Amino acid sequence: MAQSRQALRSRIKSVNSTKKITKAMEMIANAKLLKQRKKMEANREYAQRLQDTVNDIVANNQDVESKYLVHNRNPHTMTIIFCSDLGLCGGYNQNVFKLAREALDPADPIFLIGTAIHHQLKEAGFNIINEEQISSDKISFADLKKCIEGAVERYRAGEVGKVQLLYTRFVNTMTFTPEFDVLLPCMIPLVEKKEKVGEHQETLFEPDPASILDSLIPMMITDVTYSDWMESTTAEQGSRRVAMKAASDNADELSTTLKLEYNKARQAAITQEITEIVGGSSAV
Repeated sequence: MAQSRQALRSRIKSVNSTKKITKAMEMIANAKLLKQRKKMEANREYAQRLQDTVNDIVANNQDVESKYLVHNRNPHTMTIIFCSDLGLCGGYNQNVFKLAREALDPADPIFLIGTAIHHQLKEAGFNIINEEQISSDKISFADLKKCIEGAVERYRAGEVGKVQLLYTRFVNTMTFTPEFDVLLPCMIPLVEKKEKVGEHQETLFEPDPASILDSLIPMMITDVTYSDWMESTTAEQGSRRVAMKAASDNADELSTTLKLEYNKARQAAITQEITEIVGGSSAV
């Protein structure tokens, strides 16, 4: 009985120590989530304005041609995948890996940003083209832009027929969904030409709409990549916060259960001692 009580005390202490760690990680993840979410939402207005500008040019010049709107017939697809560097974030990384395994051809080139699923993708036979692992936490906008420029060059050279992102969409603080986002060929939604009224009834382009699109579309593609990366990192922190909260709650529940068991064992020991004392007195 004494050993059992000692073991229970040890387990209670261990669970409480673990709870302190998970609670601290939950608080850190929550702080990072709020910070990253503000950045993500601040970028949306710029991204939307840029998208609207491109859509407006195409809508008012539907015969315009751009090298980024041209489809090539290469069957291969280049995918840029965003995952985390660290674990302890629930199913965040495994959901990305699962979608990649289900939807991608292992022979197609993959550019992986993040290190958590690098080994799994390699073991599954995927063609990861970046030789060095890239940290998703430390990557800069300039690094992302360089990555996109390399993907665009592959597309323009006809090495791949499509360039896409695999990222995790931040739906809300409890829901995070891995999705694909096609970058090339650039999918511009067809919208009706709007009749402009007032002072600026006609937009003049200099030198011409095609040249402006060739400048704006790379900017838009880069910003879409940056936006999806921010959304993925926001989802990562959200998923980690949810996972750590669940771990803390489980630790609370387990600690309560162990304390009840300890109290029962303690009460049983006291009862046994009283019984032995009473039995000894009766014998005398």
